[in-house]
Amino acid sequence: MSGARWVLFAYHTFGARALAALRARGERVVAVVTHADDPAGGDWFESVAEVAGTAGIPVLAPPSPNLPEVVGALGPLAADVFLSVWYRRLLGADLLRLPRVAALNLHGSLLPAYRGRAPINWVLVNGERRTGVTLHHMTAEADAGDIVAQVPIEIEPDDTAASLYHRVVKEGLDLLLEWYPQVLAGTAPRRPQDPARASLWPRRRPEDGRIQWQWPAERIANMIRAVTHPYPGAFAGHGPARLFLWESMALADATASAAPGTLLEVRPGQGMVVATGRGSLLLRRVQEAGSPEEPAERWAGRRGLTPGQSLVKRP
Repeated sequence: MSGARWVLFAYHTFGARALAALRARGERVVAVVTHADDPAGGDWFESVAEVAGTAGIPVLAPPSPNLPEVVGALGPLAADVFLSVWYRRLLGADLLRLPRVAALNLHGSLLPAYRGRAPINWVLVNGERRTGVTLHHMTAEADAGDIVAQVPIEIEPDDTAASLYHRVVKEGLDLLLEWYPQVLAGTAPRRPQDPARASLWPRRRPEDGRIQWQWPAERIANMIRAVTHPYPGAFAGHGPARLFLWESMALADATASAAPGTLLEVRPGQGMVVATGRGSLLLRRVQEAGSPEEPAERWAGRRGLTPGQSLVKRP
């Protein structure tokens, strides 16, 4: 136990587990700032507010952490450390001046690459083979502060955003617990980020999951695994003809001579093969708008689709 006083800005499973890990170490968390839990987001993530409430820690869930009343409430707590974990708002200068020792953030990428929101989804969308977690000091600019330490994570071919997220959480907690004592002791390194290597990515919205059959098969497969369950999903088509694509595999050894979006083959027990702008895609699980999710070959059979026909038609 260090005797330090912590204020945690946190959300989601990563934030809840960081809070639990600090408390298990005997650290004194004097307040938690989080977001109101969204029932529409499902129940797949752990609640920071519930973990804090069970522990008797004061919880704030303001629309902005930078409101004067929030700054005024946190100032008298005399925190040594602010720690942000999967919190969705930037902390302003007034807040960052409050902690006596450091204001730290755990970010789910190898900074300075993939600053900003949804780094785990974005690395999969972009077909990256490697990502990681970074513990760094916060500044008023998103994810731009000096790096304390980071750990790389190899992206597996079958990783989805959910599986990669859970690995980021595990590695991130280990990184935090290894390095925060040195931050408190004043012996931790501080490595400035190289702005020339920085990339900043925006938040993602459900409509960003739209694919184009003219894309290469690998690009479509990357989008599908980046936003599959529990995220909103990749899709093609419009309105009632919208088709969600939940699971797929790019067929690297296949070349499609048909127009993109054409059904090439139905494989019983495996899925259906679709032509793309380059190569072909094995779709395994799909979901028609307003219908349950199902194996792709079953969907093709229900629609009466045969090889040579267009996969998705406009309403």
